[in-house]
Amino acid sequence: MDSTEAFTRLVGIMARLRSPGGCPWDREQTLSTLRPYLLEETYEVLDAMEAGDAREHCEELGDLLLQVVFQARVREEAGDFDIADVAQAIADKLVRRHPHVFGDGSVVADDAATVVKNWSEIKAAEKASAGTQRKSALDGVPAALPALLRATRIGEKAAAAGFDWREAGGVLDKLDEEALELREAVARGDRASIEAEMGDYLFTLVNACRHLGIDAESALRGTTRRFEQRFRVLEAGVLDDGHPNLRALDDEALERRWQAAKRLLAGAS
Repeated sequence: MDSTEAFTRLVGIMARLRSPGGCPWDREQTLSTLRPYLLEETYEVLDAMEAGDAREHCEELGDLLLQVVFQARVREEAGDFDIADVAQAIADKLVRRHPHVFGDGSVVADDAATVVKNWSEIKAAEKASAGTQRKSALDGVPAALPALLRATRIGEKAAAAGFDWREAGGVLDKLDEEALELREAVARGDRASIEAEMGDYLFTLVNACRHLGIDAESALRGTTRRFEQRFRVLEAGVLDDGHPNLRALDDEALERRWQAAKRLLAGAS
């Protein structure tokens, strides 16, 4: 079965599930009730990507695709648009915003930075033509994005508008400055200031990642995964040695076991 046949089959199954005599659960879903499933499936795709399991990745992409087809079907029933409109709209957008690929040869983009610049300019022109020109360079970043991702996108948009450190060294210096201000707030014991300074530190750290070409989300997920693996090894060792819990060991003993867990996992990788 080719991709067209497979996709047509999926759309048909969704239509059947939503039709009279279909599935009661599918029939009662609304755009509002589907929201948490969209988020959940997105994160499950990320987990599968991180695990590197191709079969699981394929399955999770299917679950995510179902959410797109499901929402399009709900909109089709309301007379708004259908899945063909969705596919056509994104296909048209891709062609418009890649003139160096689909154009007449007058636009050239030999590197990714030029592509991004052209994309932004074409997008701005589209908005102006549609009468929806944004008032700020920061417009268009969803408020509902996870904080880490939203900070990244806000930093990118500010940089595209010309407000940015010229090099990574500048943002690293700013990181040192924010760390000092955080320490001063902690010394004062001012809870509101501590929260504000911690936020400043985190935001600057996200921008440091951007300057260094590091995806902040991936970096944090990787560190969290490594911490979890090491902690589980440490925890199992403590319990296997007859201790009731980690609190039974002093800081020095825990640090030795932590370093041993790091060495063990480093040797296994």
